[in-house]
Amino acid sequence: KMEVANKFYSGWRYLMDDLSDPRTNDWFLMSSPFPTIAISLTYAYFVKIVGPKLMENRRPFQLRNILIIYNFIQVVFSTWLFYEACVTGWATTYSYRCQPVDYSRSPLAMRMASGCWWYYFSKFTEFFDTIFFILRKRFDQVSTLHVIHHGIMPVSVWWGVKFTPGGHSSFFGLLNTFVHIVMYAYYMLTAMGPKVQKYLWWKKYLTVLQMIQFVLVMLHAFQLLIWNPCNYPIAFAYFIGAHAVMFYFLFSNFYKQAYTQKKKYKDEKAAMKLLQENGNLKSEPNKNHEVPMVNGGKTPLYETIGQVEDSYSTTRHRVFIGTSNNVE
Repeated sequence: KMEVANKFYSGWRYLMDDLSDPRTNDWFLMSSPFPTIAISLTYAYFVKIVGPKLMENRRPFQLRNILIIYNFIQVVFSTWLFYEACVTGWATTYSYRCQPVDYSRSPLAMRMASGCWWYYFSKFTEFFDTIFFILRKRFDQVSTLHVIHHGIMPVSVWWGVKFTPGGHSSFFGLLNTFVHIVMYAYYMLTAMGPKVQKYLWWKKYLTVLQMIQFVLVMLHAFQLLIWNPCNYPIAFAYFIGAHAVMFYFLFSNFYKQAYTQKKKYKDEKAAMKLLQENGNLKSEPNKNHEVPMVNGGKTPLYETIGQVEDSYSTTRHRVFIGTSNNVE
């Protein structure tokens, strides 16, 4: 057992010390993946268990101004990262077919490596997306997709900065920062209130844009499995491509639930209303049931089905009208 343990440790040190990029070894959080893993696990535990528990008996915070500032900062940060990816390779000298990593210490190569580290760091700043949801008691937004997406990204990007800070795999960062420019701009506008929100009809196209991103990353990564003329580490082609496949199906499933099924429900509701208006139904919901009245028998205690919009809750509670003290 000791011999196996020693071999494992020797192999691990060989991987971390000899196969990694020496330029990034001494950078913050780059010596080992375990601090990053610990931070990501702590994030997941906090947003799924600790945070909701702390906010259980508290009023939601009103964070409009903070959200506007935060999202503006994220737009600026993402724009800078996208610019750095462009000027250090993707809009200048990089090949979209196969691009090796420049491991030299030239100014341009070091600038690309530094940009990759800052992209890794940005994944931690995005944890605030979820923390703000918790503080506002928007627990419905803290979905499994949301937590997986935010929690796994720092760990995934760590390996890229450790071994391949630049080159073919950095194409994912290029696309992702562009998507985040659009995404955080949308969030910033949403935080500005109803006067601006009425112009944000393009929300669902953000999810479409993210899915297009993952398709492009898949194609870009998996092309190396067919032809790899620059001898790029093939393990990272599998690694990046597999992540793109996973996130594509997660976001695709979210899109179906959030938009396709929602539209189907609205269509069915509209058809039911039309049948009622044309008198093609023998009876209307609640028509054969006695409804409690308030205000001297003039107002129903509950609105009947079809009079109010369904709430976001899956239980679809109806709107309550009046107070129990008025019931005769």
